[in-house]
Amino acid sequence: MSLRAHLKGDIILVVTAMIWGSAFVAQKVGMDHIGPFYYTGLRFALGALFLTPVMLFFSRYRPFVIQKRPNTPALLPAGLLAGALLFGGSILQQVGIIYTTAGKAGFITGLYVVIVPMLGLLWKVRPGAGGWAGAALAVSGLYLLTVEEGFSLGIGDTLVILCAFLYALHVLVIGWLAPRLDVLKLSVVQFWTCSGISLLCAVFIETWSWAAVSGAAVPILYGGLLSVGIGFTLQVVAQRKAPPTHAAIILSLETVFAVLAGLIVLGEMLPPRGWTGCALMLGGMLAAQFPMQKR
Repeated sequence: MSLRAHLKGDIILVVTAMIWGSAFVAQKVGMDHIGPFYYTGLRFALGALFLTPVMLFFSRYRPFVIQKRPNTPALLPAGLLAGALLFGGSILQQVGIIYTTAGKAGFITGLYVVIVPMLGLLWKVRPGAGGWAGAALAVSGLYLLTVEEGFSLGIGDTLVILCAFLYALHVLVIGWLAPRLDVLKLSVVQFWTCSGISLLCAVFIETWSWAAVSGAAVPILYGGLLSVGIGFTLQVVAQRKAPPTHAAIILSLETVFAVLAGLIVLGEMLPPRGWTGCALMLGGMLAAQFPMQKR
């Protein structure tokens, strides 16, 4: 790969991390006007509306050639499963962010980078030295960031930790499905599924108000069009040029951008203990991306 192509892919990944990190601020602000189920449903509906024409364009003019593998799943059931996991992680994050800061939510959500190799033990896949070191650093950092005096853990932090586990399961499922299915079609189905489940729950749990939707219009547009629609598209474009491990390291910077956006836009402050925890967690996320290498 040429240096120019390599730098182009890296720049796109950094922009993607900035979009995803700053989206935590949009999610936090959106909760001042609208409920989490309606916000999540509208956000992913907008993302799906953006990505659907992109998928149709690529399918018609630049069709993906997917190498058939054994036990290739059907698109609809696969998308429904991925969408259900995406809904679970997204709604836990959205409810949790009501009770915690955008920066802390960003860092805790990023734990999925460490949880994924740990869950690989269930399939007898050893995470390697980097995975174990990453887990130790991340857990230490999570303790400093979330556990307060008296060993109490806030409800918001707890929900976002559960969100990180569901996102890790989602990553594992997508990791198995992506080589077997058209990734854009899979994404469109999972986005519509996540949106549909969220809106269905919202009808029974929350109250609808045009005034509330109007007040949350900017956060919804940012979260839907930029974070879900454009962010995912940029990731797909960039990862055509960047290897997965390299891409994951850069994308993990979204946690840093989440803290910076919370500091600049919302004025969120962290004590020195919290900054130390963030540093340890970021180190753990980076370490988890480096597998054990043989000489």
